[in-house]
Amino acid sequence: MRFLLIVKATAYTEAGVAYSKELHDAMNAYKKSLAKIGTLLADEELYPSSNGIKVRYPMSGAKPQVQVGPFPLNQDFIAEYTLIDVKSEDEALNWALQMPVPVGYGEFEIELRRLKEKRESLQEPGIKALEADLHDQLNMLKEL
Repeated sequence: MRFLLIVKATAYTEAGVAYSKELHDAMNAYKKSLAKIGTLLADEELYPSSNGIKVRYPMSGAKPQVQVGPFPLNQDFIAEYTLIDVKSEDEALNWALQMPVPVGYGEFEIELRRLKEKRESLQEPGIKALEADLHDQLNMLKEL
């Protein structure tokens, strides 16, 4: 099962304040340990909301409204996320509890969200390419 470990934005991340070198080193070690056992699928940091754009649809069928950041800090923003593939929710929680957290930067929050599994997304890209080749070959044989 796949889980997103969503690190919520803070006033510090929204202001573009960089974390300490020690925290970056600890985060890199944490993510390398996830990658080493094949659990890490993706890992990305986001720019502050001042670089963001919202497209809002006030009601069904209405013209969209575009709003350029920055946005008020009272909203729930994402600073970064880590996508992992684990065997259970408990394992995902264990990884979230092991994530290094900054000291002296205020409250730090990590939200865990399980991704819905889609059958087609569970196949390896290489398998999809092979299937496409086989379909092409079958079509060529049918034309003979």
